[in-house]
Amino acid sequence: MKVSLNWAQNYSNVDLLKIGKETLVKKIGAQLGAIDEVVEWGSRYDGIVVAKVIACQKHTDADKLSICLIDDGNVTKGVGRNNQGFIQVVCGASNVAEDQLVAYIPPGVKVPATATIDPYKLEVREIRGVTSSGMIASPSELGINNDHNGILVIEPKEAGAENAKPGFPFKQLYGLDDTVIDIENKMFTHRPDAFGMLGIAREIAGIQGLAFKSPDWYIETAQPPVPAEQTLELSVNNSLPELVPRFVTATIADVRIRPSPYRMQATLNRVGIRPVNNIVDITNFVMMLTGQPLHAYDYDKVRAIGATELGVRFAKPGEELAVLGNRALKLGKDLIVITANDKAIGLGGVIGGTSTEVDEHTKNIILEAGTFDMNATRQAAMTYGLFTDAAVRFTKGQSPRQNMAVMIEAIRQMIDSTGGSLATTVNDIYTSPSPSSPVSASVEFINSRLGLELPEDTVAELLRNVEFELSLNEGQISVTPPFWRIDIEIAEDLVEEVGRLHGYDHLPLTLPEREIAPANQNRAAAFKSRLRDILIMAGGNEVLTYSFVHGSLLEKTGQNPSLAHHIRNSLSPDLQYFRLSLTPSLLDKIHPNLKLGYEKFALFEIGKAHNKMHSEENEKSLPKEINMLALIVADASWESDDGSGAAFYQAKTILDYLGRQLSINLHYSPIEKESDYPVTKPYDPKRSALVSEASSGQNLGIVGEFRQAVAHQLKLPRAAAGFEISINELLKHAKESRQYLPIPRFPKVQQDITLSVATDLGYGEFIEFVNQKLSKLKPQNSLLEVEPTSIYKNNQAIDRKHITLRITLTSYERTLKTEEVNKLLESLAAEMKSKFGAEWI
Repeated sequence: MKVSLNWAQNYSNVDLLKIGKETLVKKIGAQLGAIDEVVEWGSRYDGIVVAKVIACQKHTDADKLSICLIDDGNVTKGVGRNNQGFIQVVCGASNVAEDQLVAYIPPGVKVPATATIDPYKLEVREIRGVTSSGMIASPSELGINNDHNGILVIEPKEAGAENAKPGFPFKQLYGLDDTVIDIENKMFTHRPDAFGMLGIAREIAGIQGLAFKSPDWYIETAQPPVPAEQTLELSVNNSLPELVPRFVTATIADVRIRPSPYRMQATLNRVGIRPVNNIVDITNFVMMLTGQPLHAYDYDKVRAIGATELGVRFAKPGEELAVLGNRALKLGKDLIVITANDKAIGLGGVIGGTSTEVDEHTKNIILEAGTFDMNATRQAAMTYGLFTDAAVRFTKGQSPRQNMAVMIEAIRQMIDSTGGSLATTVNDIYTSPSPSSPVSASVEFINSRLGLELPEDTVAELLRNVEFELSLNEGQISVTPPFWRIDIEIAEDLVEEVGRLHGYDHLPLTLPEREIAPANQNRAAAFKSRLRDILIMAGGNEVLTYSFVHGSLLEKTGQNPSLAHHIRNSLSPDLQYFRLSLTPSLLDKIHPNLKLGYEKFALFEIGKAHNKMHSEENEKSLPKEINMLALIVADASWESDDGSGAAFYQAKTILDYLGRQLSINLHYSPIEKESDYPVTKPYDPKRSALVSEASSGQNLGIVGEFRQAVAHQLKLPRAAAGFEISINELLKHAKESRQYLPIPRFPKVQQDITLSVATDLGYGEFIEFVNQKLSKLKPQNSLLEVEPTSIYKNNQAIDRKHITLRITLTSYERTLKTEEVNKLLESLAAEMKSKFGAEWI
């Protein structure tokens, strides 16, 4: 936001520069917003003076050149003069003439328009045999506009009769002796009123302790003028009152399009807006003054479309709109458009269309001051990359309560500048907001949070200085925010306001008191850190992926996008949905790592997922966060016949290790029936298992290999498996520390046993039964370990498979004999035969 101090001062009832520019700039940086740049415009015009053309004759050797004698009031030093004291200048402008007042740039002075690029300093030059001492400048060379077709002619009526005389410093005309302060826009994100010079002038007064008063015309209850005669017709229809709460229109007939006064052009140019013509310049001027964007339409072009009707509606999908800047937009749904006879002529809150733009042939205009929803405007601006001055202001949430006052001031300026007349009654379609609710706080409440002891009269004065209406009653202050302040809602807003206006540098520099006792440990955060350490020790590599995914990734992994929360204003088209689980995000990273040459690796992530199956009953509540842990093992070097086993067991091995480290007894069960639960969708139910806590039966998650379709879509290697587990459920069952058993000092006895069982017997059920029986059959005070060594299936016997277990038994009291172990295995074999029909091989 570029702030012109001269412009702000012009609309202030108090001296804003009372404390001096340097001090004021420091206060603005400390109390209003971070300053990006300070530009002293006046220094660009040092040495340039007002001069009068005394004589002007054509150059004998060049038809387009004129030889002029000018009177500079004899103030320029070191320049050649004739006997009468006049300076000779060769000028190429076609509009130069005797008796004109012009801007004279002497030799040795820089041309203002080149100040920020490559400064060009004039010299005495000979042009076609005639000496020229300096130049008579055009508006373009003076940095006022882009017009370089003729010289700038100073009109005493505009510049002031006391200033329009030879020798007067040119920088004191048109407000050029100015300081422009560029304040970072983010500082005013919650302050739409500060995107206008009027709001800035009020704030500059407030931080200096000066009582500001807005111009008389800037009031909420302003009454529009009544046309002497209604010469034009205009109807307005707003079908989106919730998104466009106010839409004010008026028509002005018989306008004369011409350049706006140099003062207005120079003022706009200093804050970065290119002058166009008097109509467009006034809309920009009033916008920069109040923060309320306006737009002007050519009335006759609107009428030519079919009817003198303006409308507000949503765009139709596929509808096209040609906008200013020679861009053609293909519109989508949920975009607000302004229409003429139902044809789109503007993108609401962002930019106007070329079909109704004001040009040099315009005779009648429609003036519009609407208020557009900040989120809808932001969406439209981001969709097309159109961050116009209007869009910047509407995305901050402009107050609709100022529109009528702004419209009336714009009409007044339009009539004065164009000679036109109001041709219709001002139309105001207004969804009136609720009146501002008073905000109350005690002075003690304000002081306690600022660490100050301000008297209540001082607090009241600070707020009244920026035009707050308030009442005091026994230390209680009740404030009614002015109509342009939409950010004052709670007592803490008053604390911020008083602190800022008083000055944060006045706050006491005292450290807050705090307990020296250590803070309570966050058990959930500590547990996640513990999980990371365990999985890293198991060979995993942690990754962090976005919580948002593209809808196509959900579909590739078999998940239903309708169960995911859709993001309307996503940062990127690739980040459309909250992810339903972590596994798809990890699967998406497997192929890129394979391409980089990593053949075998394990990736894991600890993060959050969201889905509508876990949403709260209250529709207005936020999506519920599900804390999950996911891991994927990928092995591109795996071959089915190398003895390394199925990929399932590689993932299960890591999960078992995690369970042991957390002292959780994991139980695995086959997937009997497919579920709609999103976590299970990427996994092949025939090559996966549900994971639960053994004693409680509480479901924890899933472990397994992935569906063939998923592997094909995401280009997974032949060996790829993983698991996804609920962190919250793990935390419920995890022990804070592991229990360790002493190592027996007696020799161990080790025996292998191979049992032939039915092919359809699940290994989980088999090994669980073995562990239960051996725990009962083993000698007292002994350590038992059961380790599977192989699962073999003979192609000749398709209904049987062989499972080999290695039994290790160690006593804490004595040396065991082989016979004891053999009896134990005999008993086990008998139990297995009775239970499963197993044969001891």
